[in-house]
Amino acid sequence: MARDNVLVRVENLTMHFPIMRGVLLPRKVGAIRAVDGISFVIRRGETLGLVGESGCGKSTAGRAILQLYRPTAGEVYFDGVNLTRLKGEELRRMRRRMQIIFQDPYASLNPRMTVGAIIGEPLQVHGLARGKELQERVQELLELVGLNPYFVSRYPHEFSGGQRQRIGIARALAVRPDFIVCDEPISALDVSIQAQIINLLEDLQQQFGLTYLFIAHDLSVVRHISDRVAVMYLGKIMELADRDELYHNPRHPYTQALLSAVPIPDPVVEQSRRRIILEGDVPSPANPPKGCPFSTRCPVVMPICKEERPPFEDLGGEHWVACFRAREG
Repeated sequence: MARDNVLVRVENLTMHFPIMRGVLLPRKVGAIRAVDGISFVIRRGETLGLVGESGCGKSTAGRAILQLYRPTAGEVYFDGVNLTRLKGEELRRMRRRMQIIFQDPYASLNPRMTVGAIIGEPLQVHGLARGKELQERVQELLELVGLNPYFVSRYPHEFSGGQRQRIGIARALAVRPDFIVCDEPISALDVSIQAQIINLLEDLQQQFGLTYLFIAHDLSVVRHISDRVAVMYLGKIMELADRDELYHNPRHPYTQALLSAVPIPDPVVEQSRRRIILEGDVPSPANPPKGCPFSTRCPVVMPICKEERPPFEDLGGEHWVACFRAREG
């Protein structure tokens, strides 16, 4: 992968959660392979979309990158610094440059704290402001996300879902980060509000030069906001390419199936399209298939797919695919 202007580099990131059995003497009997060795880069100022079905490991990957989960294996480099080797005060100082916007605006805000206290907390934790300066900064942040600056004394239950998500965005922006993980920030919102939040995130990115990892399962939204898109399945990245390249020339059978389900607002084109129906269920991440993770549902599976795991290769033009058929052309 190109090394020019890279802010975040993920190398063989792995996050396994142990399966324990027993009460008095618990023992490990297996592991949930939530993230199973993924690699990619995010360049400064770009948005990398991460898409896939529910339970494929998208959110876990985002949290492992930020070290909210300490990875089982692999390395995460942020601006050249290996985050997996940082601890204590070193990691705390680095967290100022990385933030997250959570999926659920109802669960991610403390109901016992006022909006002013919620947004001002990261400023206090990192010693960036206090007293009158803190109050002014909080009001400035509320204005920035389109809320009344005099809402500082209100509580989260007094706001709608879209307004709560704006508060979550203001909290993430408080410490002036370089990188934000957007963990499905619009999936819990009404459709009428989703476009407003997407436009707000784009405006903030242009204004402050932010870098996003945008996690979602809505391919239409990801196409709108992302520069490049990574498709994830059962803890692995199946395909990674430029947004337009991926949507016009998907090379992996799983990506092709996902895109075939996206409706097109043109009845003539819609009637001529062939919908790819995947059979069976997603395998358990506690017991993934031996070869390619997608081999149990792939409509064009070959014998080698069930025995060997396809390498994640660049087919040209930074179009990365993990598929034996794609490699054959």
